[in-house]
Amino acid sequence: MPARVHALLVVRPDGRIPADLHLTRTLSALAAQSRPVDALTIVLCGADATLREIAAASDAEGVITTSHGTSYAQALKLAGHRLKGDAVWLLAQDTAPQPDTLMRLAGALEKAPSVAVAAPKLVRWDDVGRIVSLGVSMARGGRTVGLVDGELDQGQYDAAEDVLGADVRGLLVRADAWRTLGGIDPGLAGADEGLDLGVRARLAGGRVTLAPAARIAVAGDGVAGPVRGDDFVHQVRREYSERTAQLHRRLVYAPAATVVLHWLSLLPLALARTIGHLLGKQPALIAPEWAATVVAMLQFGSVTRARAGIRRSRQAGWSRIAPLRVTGRELRQRLDEEGGDHARRDLHFFTGGGAWLVLAALVASVAVFPALLAWPALGGGALAPLRSTVVQLWMDAAYGARPLGWETVGPADPFSALVAVIGSLWPAEPSRAIVVLWLLALPLAALGGWVAATRITERAGLRVLAGIAWALAPTFLAALVTGRPTGVLVHLLLPWLFAAGVVAHRSWSGAGVASLLLVGVVASAPSLAPALALLWVLMVVLTAALRAGRGITRIVWLVVPTAVVFAPLVVHRLRAGDVWSLFADPGVPWGTAADTADAARRLLLTAGFPTVDPGGWAAFLDDGAPVWWVPLLVAPLLIVAVLAPLTPRPIAAVSLLFTAATGLVTAYISVSVVLSAAGVDAVPLWPGAGLSLAWAGLLGAAVLSLDLLPALSPGIRPARLIGGLVVVVALGVVAVPALTTTARDASALTNGPTSTLPAYVAAEGRAGSATIVLAPQPDGTIATSVVWGGSATLGGQTTLQSARTERTRADVAVARLTADLVTDSATDVVARLADQHIGFVILAPPADDTDVARNLRLTAQTALDQREGLDAVGDTDKGNLWRVAQDVGVRTPTADESAIATRIAAFQIGVVVISLLLALPTGATRRAARRKPRVVGLTPGERAAL
Repeated sequence: MPARVHALLVVRPDGRIPADLHLTRTLSALAAQSRPVDALTIVLCGADATLREIAAASDAEGVITTSHGTSYAQALKLAGHRLKGDAVWLLAQDTAPQPDTLMRLAGALEKAPSVAVAAPKLVRWDDVGRIVSLGVSMARGGRTVGLVDGELDQGQYDAAEDVLGADVRGLLVRADAWRTLGGIDPGLAGADEGLDLGVRARLAGGRVTLAPAARIAVAGDGVAGPVRGDDFVHQVRREYSERTAQLHRRLVYAPAATVVLHWLSLLPLALARTIGHLLGKQPALIAPEWAATVVAMLQFGSVTRARAGIRRSRQAGWSRIAPLRVTGRELRQRLDEEGGDHARRDLHFFTGGGAWLVLAALVASVAVFPALLAWPALGGGALAPLRSTVVQLWMDAAYGARPLGWETVGPADPFSALVAVIGSLWPAEPSRAIVVLWLLALPLAALGGWVAATRITERAGLRVLAGIAWALAPTFLAALVTGRPTGVLVHLLLPWLFAAGVVAHRSWSGAGVASLLLVGVVASAPSLAPALALLWVLMVVLTAALRAGRGITRIVWLVVPTAVVFAPLVVHRLRAGDVWSLFADPGVPWGTAADTADAARRLLLTAGFPTVDPGGWAAFLDDGAPVWWVPLLVAPLLIVAVLAPLTPRPIAAVSLLFTAATGLVTAYISVSVVLSAAGVDAVPLWPGAGLSLAWAGLLGAAVLSLDLLPALSPGIRPARLIGGLVVVVALGVVAVPALTTTARDASALTNGPTSTLPAYVAAEGRAGSATIVLAPQPDGTIATSVVWGGSATLGGQTTLQSARTERTRADVAVARLTADLVTDSATDVVARLADQHIGFVILAPPADDTDVARNLRLTAQTALDQREGLDAVGDTDKGNLWRVAQDVGVRTPTADESAIATRIAAFQIGVVVISLLLALPTGATRRAARRKPRVVGLTPGERAAL
């Protein structure tokens, strides 16, 4: 047994728990040792008067005072010159040993002269039956692995002896080994200190042994040991110190020939681990990763001194370390241990009717739109063809000169990127992707409604009901049959956004998926942005109130990708002083500005009908029959929905109804707001996007009511089946006109066109040139548009043109050019066309064949035929076509435009990639998800029943 034991006690308060309370217990525990310490030196980190008084009243042979920022290693080094005896006992203010601890530790040193370090069993401060740490090892890559952490102490490990290292708290080290090794390495940043000491002791010919019978209670708030605390700040501090220590050890332990290679690999390794952290849904580790990497790369002095110390003391090779390392197989077994019971039931997609629902919807879609099986492109309504190549699709989605307009340069609408994503799914014929989307819209809507319902109920029948009701929503069917791609996409994306968004607080996977879906929804319907922002604020408030802020970082992330994607357009609009146009509908402007913001129209909106013809029944009856009864068919759904707050889940019910209210208010406002124009016609906002959001809230509330209200009273349980059947039958009746439009030849959908310009323009192959289209109007004016490339496309639409509120310099130039073209006064007009890279002129037939429009067209045609420099190509299906005879050149981006486009694309792609990495599931995230119920907002009784 060592003749003399010198205890070094380092005290540094961390601000969470008064250090004097723990220090008093530690000093009392030291005084009660059956084998008392022979000398005690206290190092006080910080000028705390209470701690100085307690230290002065102790039996310490010396008290050293230093600054608060002094690390444990530095404090021990300060006390090293006072070291007397045969062994040094490493303690902190929160280490309270049991009375026989020192006797057992000293006995472990006495049993074998080869033992340089004896390690106690660390137990919890407030529960000595729970093990905090008992031995530490490392994997081949240097990862620290606790051998026994957090387990109940049942004596199952009391026979363990030889280990690679241990927690630094409470170690008893031979004094000669302590001096030889130079104490604790200060370059470790406070982590892995006991492990590193054990590794160096083994290389010096010594051993580290466990003394499980020697127990020390630790609180975790002292200067030694890992940083404790589950809040964000302590988590970052802990990860930083552990990663810094790992990188420092890697540089210190590496062979001399490979140190430089290890140092050069630190930055690429940090980048790779950053991607790994995103895939592992641990973005909070990214900042500590890079901070630790930078610190490790700059610690040349610490690494050099540590390597020199190992060279001086080394008496054995690394082969002594290998048997005590954790193998890869053992590490995987430890990481794969799940623990906890599964709270999630099977999805029952096939056995619960979900698969049959989707299959039935697919059959119905083919029956409703049979012609789509043969059409190569889809036209009509607000539809337009897509670019012929994927590269062109993505060019339309980038910053630069827009495909429409005289000289419109700026950011693309985010909807263009969404169109590019869809078109890329069919790279050979991108326009066919829209046809496939239309054909799959009904089954996708049914699937989305079914999936969203899994967050509300476990009942298979109610999930099927939700899928049917979502697919038969009047606003969705109206968008389908009238050709509104933005309305269709919003309705298809919203249920998935709901399913992922309501669990975003639980996991980064949900937050990543929801953040990407939010981009798609807002890109398709910017008018929904205020309502969704309000719902996001509600999520933040509920997370802060119900979860004490846990998961709020994930909720905040939801809006980051959307903000980044829209940032260029927002900045452009703010500089132009035209903020309201940010909410304009993207895509092809289509609709009529009708004075429909009256009370009758708002009642139709409340029932979910976006048009003045409820469900298309007025056109379906076609005899002036009354259709006032059609909105009443939606009443069963509304009645069931408003009963939701009576269920045992009032927070979920109120949240769903609040969602419905925000959607309805959005729809009410939309019909009164005009932000776009199609030629000379004003186009109001499409209210269907708001109605889709309202339908989501109402349908969710209705499912909640049907699920829980019958459970309150056994006598009303049959009402669930009856209520569900009534809702489905009523919605089925409402959908009859929409589902029969193709059969009645009443659909706005058409076969194509594959191009909005004559085929000759595309065949001519003038890449980078434009076509000016002149369209005579019934009022005697001419609407002029400039189209770049072979066609006006869906992805090439821009609200910079359709939603501008003031006349621009380009508008003036186009007006003057148009006037000069259709008169014979100007002689340089063709040269001006060539200077602007315009290669073709089209005189379109008038939309309304009035006498005024017809006469204007004849006058314009005569003037164009007589214009020198214009070669008449002939009459086409798009109108009369002329070709500019001289060389028109091509439009190329300027250096500034290319630089801006590159910077914007890099930033936006980076954020989207981060969201994708967060969204990708991993084994760990799947295991974590299975421990939580799929349904959100369960009551304690419902959780207990799972």
